[in-house]
Amino acid sequence: MKFGVLGTGMVGLAISSRLAELGHEVMIGTRDTSKSADKLTSRNEAVKAGTFAEAAAFGEILFNATNGAGSLEALKLAGESNLNGKTLVDVSNPLDFSKGMPPALFVMNTDSLGEQIQRAFPNVRVVKTLNMVNANIMVKPREVGGGDHDMFVCGSDADAKEAVMGILREFGWMRITDLGDITAARGMEMYLPLWLRLWGALGTGLFNVKIVR
Repeated sequence: MKFGVLGTGMVGLAISSRLAELGHEVMIGTRDTSKSADKLTSRNEAVKAGTFAEAAAFGEILFNATNGAGSLEALKLAGESNLNGKTLVDVSNPLDFSKGMPPALFVMNTDSLGEQIQRAFPNVRVVKTLNMVNANIMVKPREVGGGDHDMFVCGSDADAKEAVMGILREFGWMRITDLGDITAARGMEMYLPLWLRLWGALGTGLFNVKIVR
């Protein structure tokens, strides 16, 4: 399958590299095309590099791994015609670093970044997932607790969620919970302040939650 990954930070590089390792065709999209392709694809030479628009046009399924504050702008640069009809896996978080650490959330409670993306691009099938763990765990969950911990997904298109859950299983996720429609992104994003405090308390981002009942 062909994937377009928007964003060249740690998350975008981890996801693109892992998808390529699994045998998929991948193009990673960047806002700054002056960056060398070698730098963007250094983790896996099978990964192609291009603009946001080129990556969006290339992928059958897309990942939004851009900084949350710039996600809507990045998706506009990707081009609505390149996005329409496709599944967009939204990994971004609405973190506001304007007042330093720890960051605040610039949207919460009655709305979410996932919902804002869905409203801005109504013909895109947005699925929120992977935003609650660090980049390493996103793509190799078995590195923590042998994979015995939970990932959550939400979105308003059942077929898109099923496709995304299949990708998560390829990554190695064994425990996946569907939280419902895209409004569940509110809770998933509002977990981030707690996640950041846990990172500070534990001294590492290599952890996740497990649902026990």
